[in-house]
Amino acid sequence: MEKLIKILILCTGNSCRSQMAQGFLQSFDPAIKVFSAGTQPGAAVNPMAIKVMSEVGIDISNHSPKNVTQYIDEEWDYVITVCSNADENCPVFGGKVAHRLHIGFDDPSEATGTPEFIQSEFRRVRDEIKERFHQFYLSELV
Repeated sequence: MEKLIKILILCTGNSCRSQMAQGFLQSFDPAIKVFSAGTQPGAAVNPMAIKVMSEVGIDISNHSPKNVTQYIDEEWDYVITVCSNADENCPVFGGKVAHRLHIGFDDPSEATGTPEFIQSEFRRVRDEIKERFHQFYLSELV
């Protein structure tokens, strides 16, 4: 029997980048257990993140931000930070973490300008997340 892979993706607010990464990883292989959390979780997943993920056929509308503290004592194959703030403030896990990685992305929720530009930033970051996490999936998990 194959070992179940368990991955935690960390961000500051757990409202955008980590949610998109979770959605993509889960879409690559539904057998992988993928969770996401934030060091300072927001109130809800960013509506624009939900919108741009739906454009590529991934529904994250039922996701909600979670605090990393609820996962601190669990065992993980991978803990992956997707923003430098979470990387710098990543808590010490009481459980065992086999691999800790940082795969950083710009925060599209900080984009300013026209609605079209902001949406284009969400799409750009979404596509970068898909590409980098697909590379991670192929090199580490397949």
